[in-house]
Amino acid sequence: MTGEDILLGIALTVALATGSQILANKLRVPALIILLPVGFAAGALTDIIHPERLVGPDFPALVSLSVAVILYDAGLGLNLRNLTGRTRGVVVRLLVVGILVTFFAVAGIGPALFGIPLRVAAMIGVILVVSGPTVVGPLLEYVRPTDRLRRILIWEGTLTDPIGGILGAIVFHAVATSHQVDIGRGYQIGQFLLSMGVGLAGGAVATVTLWLALHKLRLGETLGTLAQLATVILVSALCDIVRDDTGLIAAIVTGLAITNLPGMDMPARRPFLETLVQMIIGLLFVSISSAVTPASVVPVLVPSLILIAVLVLLIRPLVAWAASRGSDLTVGEWGFIGWMAPRGIVAASTASAFAASLVEKGLPGASKILPITFLVIVGTVLLYALTAAPVARKLGVVRSARTRPLLVGGAPWVIGLGQALKSAGLDVLMWAGLDEERERITAAGIELAQGEMLATATNPRARLEGVTAVFLLTDDDDFNALASVVIKDNVQGPVYRVGPPRDSHGVVAPYTGGDVLFGRALVRQRLAARYERGDRFRVQPGSRPVPPDSDILFVVRADGRLAPVTGTETVTPLPGDTAVLMGSA
Repeated sequence: MTGEDILLGIALTVALATGSQILANKLRVPALIILLPVGFAAGALTDIIHPERLVGPDFPALVSLSVAVILYDAGLGLNLRNLTGRTRGVVVRLLVVGILVTFFAVAGIGPALFGIPLRVAAMIGVILVVSGPTVVGPLLEYVRPTDRLRRILIWEGTLTDPIGGILGAIVFHAVATSHQVDIGRGYQIGQFLLSMGVGLAGGAVATVTLWLALHKLRLGETLGTLAQLATVILVSALCDIVRDDTGLIAAIVTGLAITNLPGMDMPARRPFLETLVQMIIGLLFVSISSAVTPASVVPVLVPSLILIAVLVLLIRPLVAWAASRGSDLTVGEWGFIGWMAPRGIVAASTASAFAASLVEKGLPGASKILPITFLVIVGTVLLYALTAAPVARKLGVVRSARTRPLLVGGAPWVIGLGQALKSAGLDVLMWAGLDEERERITAAGIELAQGEMLATATNPRARLEGVTAVFLLTDDDDFNALASVVIKDNVQGPVYRVGPPRDSHGVVAPYTGGDVLFGRALVRQRLAARYERGDRFRVQPGSRPVPPDSDILFVVRADGRLAPVTGTETVTPLPGDTAVLMGSA
């Protein structure tokens, strides 16, 4: 390829990856549904984005390092405090049972379905045991299942990737160096343990390095992110040089350790790293799918559809049932787990790397590995993306659309507001720091948040689960302003604060942005004064006219969503809504 072709190929790949993800976001579908067919079509129409021509034989090495960065980022999102008790047992059983059953089932039916040797079927089986956070995460964001289900599936998807990568390397060497699959021998088990040891050692070295860089040197966000990328790439590359695919283990171990070490205040959101990971995912999927030709897909299309049906309708429900036995999962929860096993980037990357090597060795049927994997990825992602949401609703495992507000503050008017919101049908949670305020909240019949709730919310590496909106209503305007900045990335919903007095000389509050409640006429001091004079909060149907001496503060929509009046937005109640007002008693 000429220099101009290479430049055009790189530019086109970046443009397709970015455009596909933007389109997927606007259509509210997982990005893979757009990325895979776009890459496939681009590869069929032109050869300038084909990775073997654009990058050359070093493409598998680039894929390995890219996947290591993705898994490191996924490991940063795994908080060990959320994996306790029976939830841990479910995840472990999903990993063990899922990997074994999927591998042996695919390896067993592969020769009959595709007319390939057992060795190639075993290779396909070990490739398809993985799932991955890059596809499970977006699907769960779209479906919005309960927090426990989300944790179980994210943990499973994240941990199967490095384990599947290691097993893939072992099976690859067993297939490539012998005339039979001998992975059951003690020698191969020793090879697996040795690979795990190399990965764990690499993860330990990377963790110590990042601990020194982030905790001792206290690098800022920009240099800290660069240090993380450099460390993960370097250690993963060294591990892969020592043992194939051990860099994936090192990457995820590093992410797990860094996010769970005491004193390592990793933020819950990492904008630069998340942007980079999103770009890497797009580039990989476009590049790998462009290497799949229509001529290679057609012969395996029907058998692949049969394989997808077996994976979705038989193997995954069986694995979910076995993993949920003895747990406290409901029928709906294990049913949804049984309907969520899409394949993602690690399956695509391992298929791309191993298939090319086996084809070069002249192994019969090896050329079918990549198109079969491609079709399984497309089929499972498309099927689950179209059906997961209605299945979750049918099973009753979707988080309620109703807003669950957390009110922070214990002044009498705040408690009165909490009672009004509760009478409007919302599940209100309150938090206050003083014991007498907490006693008043309990006496008012409102659920009191745990003592560490706000500490958790203000922890930059934690997410506040179960709360979908936060209202900061304390008597300290500077606290409200600062907390609104810290908490906003840790809550799955908006964060609001009550406005400071107009003539405030606070250190922070008058100069901090963010959503301020109720407008400049109803600042904190004004609300408290009106409440002391006898004004009260009350609830009325949205169809009823608002009395002239009352102000609308909130509207609870018919589906339970809470819409507050802010300094920049007024809210009009509609028939079927509920209005929360403040006016004379």
